Parts: sequence; structure tokens; C-alpha cells
Amino acid sequence: MTISREHELEHEHEAHAYWVTETGDGELRSETIAKPQEGEALVRTLYSGVSRGTERVVHEGRVPERVADLMQAPHQEGDFPGPVKYGYLNVGIVEEGPEEWRGKTVFTLHPHQDFYVIPTSQLTAIPEEVPAKRAVLTGIVEVAINALWEAGPRLGDRVAVVGGGLVGGVLATLLRKYPLGRLQLVDADPEKRKLAATINVDFAEPENAKSDNDIVFHCSASNAGLKLSLQLAGDDSDVIELSWFADKEVTLPLGEDFHARRLNIRSSQVGAVALPRRHRRTNAERLEQAAIELKDPFFDTFLTSECLFRNLPTTLTKLFERPGGFCHVVAYPQPED
Repeated sequence: MTISREHELEHEHEAHAYWVTETGDGELRSETIAKPQEGEALVRTLYSGVSRGTERVVHEGRVPERVADLMQAPHQEGDFPGPVKYGYLNVGIVEEGPEEWRGKTVFTLHPHQDFYVIPTSQLTAIPEEVPAKRAVLTGIVEVAINALWEAGPRLGDRVAVVGGGLVGGVLATLLRKYPLGRLQLVDADPEKRKLAATINVDFAEPENAKSDNDIVFHCSASNAGLKLSLQLAGDDSDVIELSWFADKEVTLPLGEDFHARRLNIRSSQVGAVALPRRHRRTNAERLEQAAIELKDPFFDTFLTSECLFRNLPTTLTKLFERPGGFCHVVAYPQPED
């Protein structure tokens, strides 16, 4: 039996996705996606976000083989070091699927791709008060929320965030709402003082940072930052580690503050809900909370550059060559374009 092209199109859709090649370059590849089945939705992407630290590690082929399976993105295709379709900050519109989802703006943990089909159970509805572009930060805010659930800040606590990059900045933005006794954003780059001023948080360079903290969140992904975090932590207190060091070797002076002052270093890894909330919150509920937090316009501070989807391969090469900036936004062509 011959199937007409018109009938075939009802069941398929052409899509384009960004892939990292074996050589660490990037390219757009076309693919055909099937019509969504029951419990699935077809999403047309509006924006995706580039998480510079993690995606740079992927581009450079530096994902450690030992944890390659654990570090796979939820809808990744291919294997590390490449070719691989990677990414996890995607905001789009539901074009086909269950009636209750059609036309909704949603966040998903999907790679950079203009159209895709995904189970509706993996959609996070974005509140109407949250602009679609800002919503690409949902996955980053989720990381920060997990760390807060891990640490459990209390009334009057003294808290330091070491590392004023995207994760550290977003975390500090959430922490400023807490009734803390003290909050400092600590970074060796004096330019991060501007970020601290924008989000109304005290800033300090390492030599001027205040010690005796109840909680220190480490987000710098550097030896020096982790060493400083131990120095800033008060006796018997916690350092919450949010950095992903990938294949970097980390050396710590455990003969100094760590043992003498009975400090704790605790990992906050977003793959699982933090243990203090794991029995009462799901990953989906954590993402929903992140989307709600993005009603705060202060988060626009972290959208610092933008490119068109068709230019993503050349843009990312340049982006990873120079430091600075927070979240890079990728804009996708829309029907009226």
C-alpha cells in the first residue's frame, strides 16, 4: 500500500537539533519526529539556555568516564565524548497534545532543538507572570532550591555564597528573601560587586570575607574557592558543595580547618531531591517551585547574551573562548518570523 506524502506529514514533523561532534565542534542536524501519542505533547521551542560551565565541559570532552552515565541529560542522545545532543534548559509552547496542555508555555529538560515530542509528565507549566525568556532559568533555580533544601537556613543564620557565577548568583538571589543575620556573596573578581549591588546582597573579595558562618555554599568550581569556603565556615558547620569539577583534580588542606574545627562538606547534586525533602517532594514539584520563584524580575539580571538558533554552532565556540556573562539565551524562529 502506498502512503501519500500528505498522510505521512500528519504523523511526522521535521526538527533540527544542536549536536556536539567528536572534535568538540557543534552542528545543527535535522531529524524526523513522530506525531505525539497519548500522554505526549509536541513542543515548539521559544528559547533555550546555555549552562556555560556544564556545556563547556561537554564541548571539551571532559566528562569523566566513571560518571558518564550519571551525567547524561534527561533527553540526551549519543554518548560522551560525542557526538552527543546535549542541553537541559528549554522553554516552548505546546502545539499538539492533551487539551489541558495545548497553548501553554512550558519548561522541559530538553536539549537545544526547535521541535520535539515529550511525555506530558515531564512538562513544567510556566506561570503567566513569568516571561518565556526568563523561564529558561527554571533548571538553574531548581539547582539552587535543592541546595537550600539540603542546607536548611535558619532565622538569623550567617551565610556566605562563594562564587558569583550563574548558580551562585541565582542562589544568592533566593537567599536574600530569608531572614538571615548576614549574607555575603564572595568572589575574587571585583566585577561581581555589580551583580551583588543589583540583587541587593553584600559583596566581599576573599581577603575581606567574614568568617564564622553557619552555612557556606561553594559554587566557584575552583580549588581556591573550596579552600576559602572551609576557612569561612564556623566550627561544626556545613559547606554545601554545588560545583561540578568534572575531570579537575581537587586538593584540600585537610590538616587546617577541616578536622580541627569539625567541618562538614556535603554534596548538593540536582539529580535527586535533597534528602531532607526527598520523602515529601518530587523532582517535578521542585521544578514547579523553581518556576514560581521566577516571578521575581531580579532574575533577568542573569540573561546576559543571546543568539539565534541557526547561529548556535559558531556562537558557542566564541562563547566558551571568553569568560564572563551568565546565561546565554538561544532564540528560535517563530511562525511570524
